[in-house]
Amino acid sequence: MSGSDTIYALSSAAGRAGVAVFRVSGANAKFTLGAMAGVQNPKARHAYFLKLKNQNGEHLDDALVLYFTGPNSFTGEDVAEFHVHGGRAIITAVQSCLSSLGCRMAEPGEFTRRAFENGKLDLTQAEGIADIIDAETESQRAQALKQMGGALSLLTHRWREQLLRILAHLEADIDFPDEDLPPEITKQRLKNLNELSAEMAAHLSDKRGGERLRDGFSIAVLGAPNAGKSSLINALAQRDAAIVSARAGTTRDIIEVHLDVAGYPVILADTAGLRDTGDEIESEGIKRALNRAAEADLNIVLFDATAAPDETSLKLLNDNNGRDKSFAVVNKIDVANTTKLPNAFYISAQSGKGIAELLDAIAARLKTMLDEQPAAPLTRERHREALTHCQQHLLRAITAYQAGKPPELVGEDIRLATRALARITGAVDVDDILDIIFREFCIGK
Repeated sequence: MSGSDTIYALSSAAGRAGVAVFRVSGANAKFTLGAMAGVQNPKARHAYFLKLKNQNGEHLDDALVLYFTGPNSFTGEDVAEFHVHGGRAIITAVQSCLSSLGCRMAEPGEFTRRAFENGKLDLTQAEGIADIIDAETESQRAQALKQMGGALSLLTHRWREQLLRILAHLEADIDFPDEDLPPEITKQRLKNLNELSAEMAAHLSDKRGGERLRDGFSIAVLGAPNAGKSSLINALAQRDAAIVSARAGTTRDIIEVHLDVAGYPVILADTAGLRDTGDEIESEGIKRALNRAAEADLNIVLFDATAAPDETSLKLLNDNNGRDKSFAVVNKIDVANTTKLPNAFYISAQSGKGIAELLDAIAARLKTMLDEQPAAPLTRERHREALTHCQQHLLRAITAYQAGKPPELVGEDIRLATRALARITGAVDVDDILDIIFREFCIGK
């Protein structure tokens, strides 16, 4: 991979389509446009409808062509776009022509990487672009748009500016030890550090809502054999995702089904029936089911309306870990209704009765889980790790400050906190400290 290459890629989906879009980025984008479309001095941000030709002068297609001059483009480089018909033969011909003109096919993510390297966006915004492409539900789309728009960038930038300002003050103490500062300034610095640390701690205590929303909420369906777990999975998925059989122990491994529940992404797991068994494979399936229940965001504990509630499912429903995140659901009410459980949902996976009410309850619980999410949530583990390191260094700086340690020690922890924070967006610029010193303290006047 070389940043000096002119790269190209099919930016629309592969396969037969009405329109296919090729994007070219790099120093030779303008030359490529001229060679293929005959426009030597294209007007930026102007659409042309032209005939595309290869180097032999053969007509390839009629195309809509656009040109963007750097740095006012997505990548920050000169960019040309060719909107051609989406037939496979045309796509192959255009690819061949671009390659013959010295362009190289882009690596995965290379356009966005060039945009980052050229300062068009930061790492969180680049991740937001990836997330919005992968978004499958309304809530994922909304979160990705916030991140792509710079919500997390703005927050981390504000925190970083505050840290740099405090660090600049400490640097002034180090460089000008003879200048006695009023005690109010020291108190204000400590107050600012504590406020920043508390704000970051609150952000970290978000129950990983942003990551859950991005990856999907995990819901495990558990219960005794033949309670109808696989039938419920199929009813919720509205397709035959799991094998349904009257034979106990049919489901042995975990089967995952992805759903959109009122705009929330859900990974629904069909698990092995909970019972005592001497079958080694089935026992492993039950072990995995219980592990999934412990790890899941929510559990659906299913009971058979035609039989007495089994003890294993009741224990799972009522233990400390399961009580607050489990739904008691009684299935097969179209056959019988002898099982009575408090606060249970009564359904028929066969007829669909009660399914809508169960889905509404799940959606309401998911909404509650996200109600207290910050406006700029952390959506990846690397965000959380960097912010955790930042807050840890802040706590060390606060402890050192309160203990009257030299400003060099306090400043070093704040400097490390700033670097940890900068890893979130990929922005590290130590010269900012000097700018703040001269602007706020008027040193050298």
